[in-house]
Amino acid sequence: MALKAHLVEARNRLFISLIALVLGTVGGFFLYNDVLSLLVAPVREYGGEVNFTSVMSPFDLMLKTSLLLGLVFSAPVWIYQLWAFIVPGLKKQERNTALAFAAAAAPLFVMGVAMAYWVLPHALKFLISLAPANTSSLISSDNYLPFVFRLLIAFGLAMLVPVLMVGLNMVGVLKAKTIMKHWRITVFLIALVAAMAAPGGDAITMFALAGPLFLTFAAATFICHLNDRKRNKKLAALEAENAANAGQGSTLPEVPDLP
Repeated sequence: MALKAHLVEARNRLFISLIALVLGTVGGFFLYNDVLSLLVAPVREYGGEVNFTSVMSPFDLMLKTSLLLGLVFSAPVWIYQLWAFIVPGLKKQERNTALAFAAAAAPLFVMGVAMAYWVLPHALKFLISLAPANTSSLISSDNYLPFVFRLLIAFGLAMLVPVLMVGLNMVGVLKAKTIMKHWRITVFLIALVAAMAAPGGDAITMFALAGPLFLTFAAATFICHLNDRKRNKKLAALEAENAANAGQGSTLPEVPDLP
């Protein structure tokens, strides 16, 4: 495609993603009260309270919560649109396989969000325990909810890394040999991401993210290895066929002796 065509395609796919996000956000309005109760429950469990500090805080909180739900609900749409824009040049068979991996990305994103909610009480227990004795933890909603949203989104996006690895491998950018060669750096980066994304100093919080990331990284590496192996077999068979055809073409027919 020309640059203008790429820009038009990007605009169209962004528009579709925004429509899905808006529809998901509208659906999130109806679940706002139930979801807010789930998010505030861990604070109350450890003796804290979430307070509104301004008149507009409840409305602002409703918008942010609904937007987060819309992001989760519309994940299959915007993940597919992003994937379809990145790899438009795949063959039909490769595109079908790529579509399967893109479909797997949405459940992984939702699983990451669910995992973050499981980690949240452990983080809050550690952070609230730092309050001095004879004090109350009155937490502002303007601080607490953005903190929770960042945690949920960070876990969700982190679980998309394996899909990105497989996608780059399918388009020939990332080889399994390269991944295994730099596995030490990858392990360090996973641990670093887990430490930054998961608040709290307890080991459970960090391992809750690092453990699944290590497992999905290993699974993605194995898939990349199988894909490279299959690709190399096809290339070897094609080269052998070309060599055989070249050998047959170079053989000259026998010329009979002239009388």
